[in-house]
Order: sequence, then C-alpha cells, then structure tokens
Amino acid sequence: MGFVQYEVEGAVGVITIDRPRALNALNSEVLDDLNAVLDGVDLDTVRALVLTGAGEKSFVAGADIGEMSTLTKEEGEAFGKKGNDIFRRIETFPIPVIAAVNGFALGGGNEIAMSCDIRICSDNALFGQPEVGLGITPGFGGTQRLARLVSPGMAKQIIFSNSNIKADEAYRIGLVNAVYPQEELLPAAKKLAARIAKQAPIAVRACKKAINDGLQVDMDQALVVEEKLFGSCFETYDQQEGMANFLRKKDDPKKVKMVDFQNK
Repeated sequence: MGFVQYEVEGAVGVITIDRPRALNALNSEVLDDLNAVLDGVDLDTVRALVLTGAGEKSFVAGADIGEMSTLTKEEGEAFGKKGNDIFRRIETFPIPVIAAVNGFALGGGNEIAMSCDIRICSDNALFGQPEVGLGITPGFGGTQRLARLVSPGMAKQIIFSNSNIKADEAYRIGLVNAVYPQEELLPAAKKLAARIAKQAPIAVRACKKAINDGLQVDMDQALVVEEKLFGSCFETYDQQEGMANFLRKKDDPKKVKMVDFQNK
C-alpha cells in the first residue's frame, strides 16, 4: 500500500502509517490503504497487531486539513463516516491491536489510537483533540471514546479547551498504559504483542469480544455475553491441550511442555 506499510514478524503484524512528510496525517487515500491492509491480515497466522507511525516525530498528526477545508456539510459527514467505519473495524478486529504512539497523536491520531485495544507511547508523545480550534468537532469517534476511556468531565475539558496532553499526563489519566523512551517504544510494543500471540488465540479473541460487547450493555446482559463466550472455548484444541498441560504440571512438573496453541 502506498501510505500504509505492513510487515509480519512471526505471529505479530506491524502496520506503519507512512506519510512522514505530512506527519502521517490521515487523508482519504491513507484511510483506504489502511482498510486494504486490514483486509490482507492473515488471521490464521497473525495473532496480534502493532499500529505505529513512520518517523520519530509523529504517530498521526491528525486528519488532513487541506482535504477537509473545502468539504460541504454532506462531504464532511461522509468523511467522518469513512474514518469511523475504519476505526470501528480496528476496535472490533478479531485480534488485539496495540497502538505504539511515537510523537504527535492529535485529532484523528488520538482517535485512531483510542480505537486500539492497548495504547503505549514514547516520552515525547502528545495527545489532543484540537478540532474546536478549527471550527469543527472531532469526527472519528473522539467525543465518544475519550469520554469512555478517561471520564466525561476530563474528555470535555480536553476537547472544549483544545488542550494538549503530554505523555506523563496521558498515563496519569489512563489514556495510555505505559510510557517508554522513543527508542524502546516499538520493541516494547512488539514484545507485548508477541506475549499475547503466545496465548490461546481463540481465548484471546473471545476475551476481546467479551470486553467490547459487555461494555455496551448493563451488567446482567454483559455476564450473559461472557458466559456464552466462555462456553464457546470448550471442546477446542486450545482448551483441551491448555488444561491438559496444566494438569500434567500439577501432577509432575517435569511433564510440563510449551503448548502449541493452534487457533482451533
């Protein structure tokens, strides 16, 4: 893809938004390329994804203002839907997606990071939703995901006042899980993805779906969601071999082995 690169390292896929001259800003072509890359992920072999930006300055600096500046109301709404559809696809993608936020994550950059399951960042990262300074609202889920991830009050403060959030503050309010020096960020993201990839893939996918779906309903309904996904794991190779290995270890630690989970 022209603006989005994809590499596979073992069971980990690395997606890189590659438009560094524009600080990896999102335009329609970037969004199309990202969608095409997601189409090409082999879910039989890849068990976790890392999403990052090219270069050291910017993860994604936002949506392309040059493209947005001439949009009509109808075109603006359509552009918002285009971004929302792709970001929602990331959010509901069957396997976990880790955002490795290297630098600016403003506007659409913060929004795409929030659509990922886990966010870690470099110590020079900068987050924000600057749209009110441009005369618009966030359009790719910023008003919705930020309020859910931090709190409605904190989200309103950040969005209404066009405030930028540095890495340490992003960690303090729960927007990111960890902060790393720039040179350690991508290795840390790959290491975490590889650790996830070693777990039973059916179970990991079911956990992602249980958390995501459960957050959309009340607790009673959420527990039913969990029960059904819990039950769906039984009679799979991964469940049978994983539990058999645990029992072997309990009976005789010398019999324990690494389980080759097979996604079936």
